[in-house]
Amino acid sequence: MLFSSKAASGRPGGVPDLYRAVWRWHFYAGLLVLPFLILLAVTGALYAFHGELDALIHHDKLRVAVQDAPRQLPQQLVAAALRAEPGTAFRYTPPSRPDASAEIAIRNATGERRVVYADPYSGRVLGAIAEKGTAMGIVRRIHSLAFFGPVANGVIEIAAGWSILLVGTGLYLWWPRPAREKGGVVTLRGTPRRRIFWRDLHAVTGAFVGLALVFLAATGMPWSGVWGSAVNQWANGHDFGYPAGLRVALPMSDEHLGHSAPTSWSLEQARLPRSTHPAAEPIGLDAAVAEFDRLGLAPGYAVSLPAGGSGVYSGSVYPSDLAQQRVVHLDQYSGQPLLDMGYADYGPAGRALEWGINVHLGQEWGLANQLGLVIVCLGIVVLCVSGAVMWWKRRPRGALGVPPLPRERRVLRGVVAILVLGGIVFPLVGLSLIVMLAADRMLVRLGDRARMREPA
Repeated sequence: MLFSSKAASGRPGGVPDLYRAVWRWHFYAGLLVLPFLILLAVTGALYAFHGELDALIHHDKLRVAVQDAPRQLPQQLVAAALRAEPGTAFRYTPPSRPDASAEIAIRNATGERRVVYADPYSGRVLGAIAEKGTAMGIVRRIHSLAFFGPVANGVIEIAAGWSILLVGTGLYLWWPRPAREKGGVVTLRGTPRRRIFWRDLHAVTGAFVGLALVFLAATGMPWSGVWGSAVNQWANGHDFGYPAGLRVALPMSDEHLGHSAPTSWSLEQARLPRSTHPAAEPIGLDAAVAEFDRLGLAPGYAVSLPAGGSGVYSGSVYPSDLAQQRVVHLDQYSGQPLLDMGYADYGPAGRALEWGINVHLGQEWGLANQLGLVIVCLGIVVLCVSGAVMWWKRRPRGALGVPPLPRERRVLRGVVAILVLGGIVFPLVGLSLIVMLAADRMLVRLGDRARMREPA
């Protein structure tokens, strides 16, 4: 059976009621998020080095021999890509360095998006990969569960929200108390054969990586489907989606920047301006790339091609240096910049969120940021594994091992009230809390019935 009187007696009777209540909900939160935290930690540690790993794995497509010769023009490279992969080109990425290939994103007749890689010196097509289909692109989609649709993405949002609550309850349980036995605060007791060792390993590791885990969960939330979308709309304004001060008197399309080009989180909802001289001759991709170079966009920028007669050329770049983040829209007929915006133009909330995202991706402080993320991710794995082992060693035979109820049920209600506040901030977490409250109530009833059936 899942619940028994033994399961409720896993701690000495002298444990304070508040400790029991917090421990019970810490257990539930861990039960919910543990497998997802391991997934996020492993994939996050890999993705911290996504540039290096992709360059290594896809070296035949991403790297070329540097030649003492002029590069092919962008339009020539696009034409070569379309001969290899027929369809409609919608994005061109110039080589970011002398030994890098050019990338041409193409939508074929079936609607599939593929990225063709071409040698910028010879124009030779090096191969093609499905959009977001590089090794690290796949890792990133696993990290967010994007492979499995919006419902799975919602599960990740729930796990991230509960992770924050998990750290809060865990820090309360870890906090040193005068009456507590010595050890287990920053030191480990016993050996791996004993449960106390795993308890201390779990507590000490949590104390060191807990705040980093909260930071990663909070900075990962902007990508979530419910909370992230709502905050995105709030942060970007209520009109065109552009940051404050960038709403100008320009004809605007219904297309959003996030649908047409790689962009920062803060500008996903930004609407694109329209080109306004359809009777004129378009300037073409070669002239647009030359203009973006003249305007000084940082290397690595991508150019989204105009969609229809009123579309624009959109150059966007999001390098590790936040100050160089920039989006420029060019009129496809005159070549004039319609909007030119960067990190400095974001509002305070947008700048703060973008900084957090940059750290989350391991881009803010170079190698130190990457290695720091890997260390934190390893700590999260240790946290999860030690928690699972600790629970397994404590769990009574044939029972789930739910921590005991407080003697005063109103204490439990107080802890739940605090959790409800977190559920209000994160709506999906609130829904999951309702489900867990119902499950907890069911377990309590099962336990009461089991005790009533026990012989006196």
